[in-house]
Amino acid sequence: MSYIKIKSHAKINLALNILGKTKTLHKIESIVSFLDLHDEIKIKKINQKNNKIKFFGKFSKGIKSKNTVSELLKNIEKKKLFKEKFQITIKKNIPSEAGLGGGSMNAASVLNFFIKEKLLKRKKEILEIANAIGSDVVLGLYKKNLVLKSNNEIKVIPSKKKFNILLVKPSFGCSTKRIYSKVKKFYKPEFNTKINDLMRSDFLREKKNDLEPIAIESYPKLKILKDFLDKLPNTEFVRMTGSGSTIIAYFNSLKKCKEASKKVSKQFRNYWCKTSKTI
Repeated sequence: MSYIKIKSHAKINLALNILGKTKTLHKIESIVSFLDLHDEIKIKKINQKNNKIKFFGKFSKGIKSKNTVSELLKNIEKKKLFKEKFQITIKKNIPSEAGLGGGSMNAASVLNFFIKEKLLKRKKEILEIANAIGSDVVLGLYKKNLVLKSNNEIKVIPSKKKFNILLVKPSFGCSTKRIYSKVKKFYKPEFNTKINDLMRSDFLREKKNDLEPIAIESYPKLKILKDFLDKLPNTEFVRMTGSGSTIIAYFNSLKKCKEASKKVSKQFRNYWCKTSKTI
């Protein structure tokens, strides 16, 4: 069997509210999009006793043998859902500890491959596997503009609105566990408006990411970056994604986005700076 190529797209939170907490997880609502920025996955069936996983690329350093993809395969083996073994090679173009869901989307992309190959068919089993790996893995099964509602319902946003974006990640990452451990306040749901309105610039401009002030307090350099991005001309809005550390400036114009990239790269020479767009 020859390799099949898969794109594992980065995930961003355009807005995120913390609503409460269960025994194990925080309850959130979020507006989610996916980017043309992606990891590159190659996968093929092999006639061996064990699966093989290999990571390479700019952001592969530090990925442990126990990772989201290995956990996905482990869960499938444990449940005895199919016997086939695979060789999976992943080129990491998405940085870790960035709030871009790189690892979770790797697992979601491989899971989607198994669904398309009809190795996994039952929706209940698919959701159980996804949730066992991470709470946001299920979002990667859609790869469309989404709203995650307060009751955990996921709805596709039919809007065709696209943003040109400038992603800037400092030379450090943010620990998701650390950021969430410092959440002290909860807020009321805000995304109950008409679903097509959720991707409008004027709507998003007035929203927030409840994790952003916590991250800024924990990592003061984020405030310096955020303030610089806020002062760039022609931005629609600026917001941290997920638990950080990437902060994103949103633009309607590709030209203005590229102009901003040059300014940021000059000011923050050691930071990862990348232009992209929502898909």
